[in-house]
Amino acid sequence: MSIGGRIFIACLAVSCACLLYPLYRLADTVATHYREGVEDSLTDQANILASLIEAEIARHQFSPQNWQALFARVHNRELAARIYDLDKERVDSHLTITDNKGIVLFDSENPENIGKDFSAWRDVALTLAGRYGARTTRIDRADETTSRLHVAAPIVVDGAIWGVLTVVKPTTNIRYFVSGAKLEIAESGLIAFIIAGLFSLAATTWITRPIKTLTGYARGIRDGLSPAFPRLADNEIGEMGRALAEMQRALEGRRYVEQYVQHLTHELKSPLSAIRGAAELLADESAGKAMPPERRARFIANIDGQSRRIQAIVDRMLELAALENRFCLENREPVSISALIHTVCESFEPLLTAGDYSVAVDPGEGLTVSGDGFLMHQATVNLVQNALDFSPPGGCITLRAFRQTVRQAHWKGTEIVLEVADQGPGIPPYASEKIFDKFFSLPRTSTGQKSTGLGLNFVRQVAIMHGGRVSLENLPEGGALARLILPE
Repeated sequence: MSIGGRIFIACLAVSCACLLYPLYRLADTVATHYREGVEDSLTDQANILASLIEAEIARHQFSPQNWQALFARVHNRELAARIYDLDKERVDSHLTITDNKGIVLFDSENPENIGKDFSAWRDVALTLAGRYGARTTRIDRADETTSRLHVAAPIVVDGAIWGVLTVVKPTTNIRYFVSGAKLEIAESGLIAFIIAGLFSLAATTWITRPIKTLTGYARGIRDGLSPAFPRLADNEIGEMGRALAEMQRALEGRRYVEQYVQHLTHELKSPLSAIRGAAELLADESAGKAMPPERRARFIANIDGQSRRIQAIVDRMLELAALENRFCLENREPVSISALIHTVCESFEPLLTAGDYSVAVDPGEGLTVSGDGFLMHQATVNLVQNALDFSPPGGCITLRAFRQTVRQAHWKGTEIVLEVADQGPGIPPYASEKIFDKFFSLPRTSTGQKSTGLGLNFVRQVAIMHGGRVSLENLPEGGALARLILPE
């Protein structure tokens, strides 16, 4: 499981424990709290009625028959009481009265109970003993809906307990209110769970976003790009990111030196061997061996040409090394693509005239990118020089710039495309994967010689520095097409 998944589950578990457990306890005790409230009301009701009975007994006016008739009218009374979501249509409370021995004198619901001994019932027994008496009893023990709450109060006459008055209340309405309360608690729990999930997701995103940013940075380094170091907070993750960046720079420095020494050594072997051979032959001539002047001139030209090649390799290596050691663009400014193309074409005008080349230009007026104008000029020069090297005399070089819209899953925007096409032989299949590698070069069309093999690699580094990319492919009608693609 990913770290983000673990953090999400941990945050969700903690949030649910803190939010849902109190709701569970509340739902578990809500029925008890409702019963307590009802029992409190019944206690008051029982004591009020007991006081009325005491007054009637004191006036010798107590009559169970009168109370039976009174409750008959009460139970027949139609109600239209709207108690929140409950429509109450009739009185559902009942009353029983027993003497001081627990014998039933009055029962508003079941007159047939008159004369029965209720002294064993908890409410009657405790009240006759001078204590608070109450009980909950089911008419049908297997049916919870038949449960009734009994609350008793003593009937006191001349300081002695004359009897017991018990108010009986069915728990049907209590269960209705309890069910509604539990439903509301369940809804609150669901909302709390959703909020906890959103909070956990936000916490997970907040914690893992810097890690994902570092991962993207590391993958960019792995893919040979030069991504800018991400902005990280001054915390443990930021410190870890900076440590990784320092380690990456140290490792890149070592690998950079090793690769360049290997490449430079390999590339310098051939011209150095040629220079040494020519020098040895010239030295033999100075010792007295005759050498025709034209041969001497050829060896001298060879030494000069090879030394110039060494100089070109060193210069290009220094340029490329300086570029690759830059982690971001130091100077950004609006660069006009049209002006860039015209400037590059003007710089090549002598070569174009000498080789009888023609140039077709579509500069894409009004196109600009944000970048380093000098580096973009150098990259374009390399592309044009590469096109000239592989074009036959009298060939046509095409430069075109345009804007294209990009729609991808993670990004949508516009890009500026600078194309340079030639009419040369194109890229052989074996070279397509290595064309941008350092020191890889193909024989030129006119001379058969190779270049330093650093120009296209330089172009790729410039594209990466600007957040873009470069490609080189064959055209169906012949020739090669180079594309320098930069974000607008």
